Amino acid sequence: MEFKFLFALLGLILYYTNNVTCQYRTKSSQSASLAERVQQLTDLAMKRSVIKFNGARFKQFLKTTPRNYSVVVMFTAMAPQRQCQLCSMANDEFTIVANSFRYSQSFSNKLFFASVDFDEGSDVFQLMRLNTAPVYMHFPAKGKSKPGDTMDIQRVGFGAEAIAKWISERTDIQIRVFRPPNYSGTLVVTILSIFIGGFLYLRRNNLDFIYNKTLWGLCAMFFTLTMISGQMWNHIRSPPFVHRSPNGNVVYIHGSSQGQFILETYIVLMLYAAVVFGMILMTEAAARKGDVKKRRIFAVIGVGLVTVFFSFLLSIFRNKTQGYPYSLLFR
Repeated sequence: MEFKFLFALLGLILYYTNNVTCQYRTKSSQSASLAERVQQLTDLAMKRSVIKFNGARFKQFLKTTPRNYSVVVMFTAMAPQRQCQLCSMANDEFTIVANSFRYSQSFSNKLFFASVDFDEGSDVFQLMRLNTAPVYMHFPAKGKSKPGDTMDIQRVGFGAEAIAKWISERTDIQIRVFRPPNYSGTLVVTILSIFIGGFLYLRRNNLDFIYNKTLWGLCAMFFTLTMISGQMWNHIRSPPFVHRSPNGNVVYIHGSSQGQFILETYIVLMLYAAVVFGMILMTEAAARKGDVKKRRIFAVIGVGLVTVFFSFLLSIFRNKTQGYPYSLLFR
């Protein structure tokens, strides 16, 4: 009886010891696998700030657990036959953010940047149920992805600053965006200065046009229209020219008051210019003396221009500012 009890006790001890050993080996194996994956990602990130993922790499680094790192992935379609007009611009902005993080003091192995091209990872697009590009997604270190882990490009755009802000909200990692120097503006200003200086030199004996009020009025009006249409915002934020919706339609007007497209600012500028032209016609009709019929025509045309194009401006503002109750001719 005592032998049976001893054998049973010995069996329990061996079973427990074997179970603990297996668990320890499993944990050690997982730790080693995690360390290897982190090292591989770090090596790839040192060579290229945006790591290229295909189906195998996507499963290896993002579907294998555990993870102690976050990955921001851009799903894109860069091949010309895909006709993704925004993918190239989105890729440039994404690369700016990745390079800014790569060469910043906050760089660590807790965050990596990657991209999946449709032609190199169509299985990944099917796995993630994506039928459009570009798309930015955040894969957190722990837990499953949440709705906020997919960046809302239609609302905030895909500028580098917007991407960095979104990453900060998801990972608490602050990225200061450093754009590569662009000397095109300096070159344009230099050429324009040389042109103006040369023109003034050639007309140095006849500079009466400098005192022309109409010339200065047109310059002031052009500067005002440029500023109120949002050109300075474009220079700061670098928004896309237009946007292509998921169903393939081209969108000219941004759906939010927090963003705009470059073509949208040109449209707004022309609408403002039409309103200003209408106001000038009405002013001239009231100020001029002489032919009453001609003055009446100017006044009618001016009222028509102001009414129609101000209605267009009010309609755009109404669509961008949800809940705004007022409209004129167009909704």
